[in-house]
Amino acid sequence: MHATRTQAVPGTGPVDAEIMIVGEAPGFTEDVQGKPFVGPAGKLLDTLLNQIGLSRQQVFITNVLKCRPPQNRDPMPNEAETCLPYLRQQFALVRPKAVLILGRHALERMLPGVGSISRVHGQIFMRSGVAFMPCYHPAAALHNGSLVADLQKDFDRVRDFLDQLLAKPAEPAAKTAEPASEPEPEQLPLI
Repeated sequence: MHATRTQAVPGTGPVDAEIMIVGEAPGFTEDVQGKPFVGPAGKLLDTLLNQIGLSRQQVFITNVLKCRPPQNRDPMPNEAETCLPYLRQQFALVRPKAVLILGRHALERMLPGVGSISRVHGQIFMRSGVAFMPCYHPAAALHNGSLVADLQKDFDRVRDFLDQLLAKPAEPAAKTAEPASEPEPEQLPLI
């Protein structure tokens, strides 16, 4: 694929992002600009993020494939396998708390065997303390307008989950006054 691409599209976003977004492969605009999700699907992704109070500057965005497949065809299994070590390294560096998986090809690589995207979109799968949430790919919603509502609901679920995940623990309730007691003896250091 490297022979037919304009440039590699490794990913963008803060390395300490709590949310990682993984798509399948760069498209034409991404190949030209060297950034993921900057074409029409990226515009829809930006809108969805904004609707739940997030921006692209707060998330790390990447794809399974780091180069555009020729003629924008679906990724081949061997191409995905070749790029997986890069994705794994990105995951290890970013250490997100939540991963949005966009589309069936990314789902097949990130959560193999969980089911089809139409069956599992919007569900949360916990793996090693990280929440993985498959969603329809924004490009699929652009081609099939009936998926836009499902995609919006999925992103609403993401917001609800993030509110729970990222919420600070509540302050402990104030204790009622207890009778004064003898203070505990203090252990003194030896040195």
